[in-house]
Amino acid sequence: MDVTDIQIKKALVAFSIEKVLFGMGEPVYQRVADALKNDYGCYVPDCYDHPEYLKRVLADLYGNAYATIIGSIRENLKEFSHQDSVQKFLVALN
Repeated sequence: MDVTDIQIKKALVAFSIEKVLFGMGEPVYQRVADALKNDYGCYVPDCYDHPEYLKRVLADLYGNAYATIIGSIRENLKEFSHQDSVQKFLVALN
């Protein structure tokens, strides 16, 4: 089975989100993951296709502090932000 470019980028984005959230503490990651599942029936990797879900969950859970979390995700993906699909993900978070 060949791994597609989309699958690689989806994994990269999911890893970046998880890295930032786990960096804030496992309870933070768990709250976000639970909210994604309960509110949208999705998981962290699904945020690649639906960044608006992540943005809404972060805003609901952390208020204005969500911008700092998104900034950290953006920083983690900075090296890949020139790629169209990653750029679209980052733009959708704004």
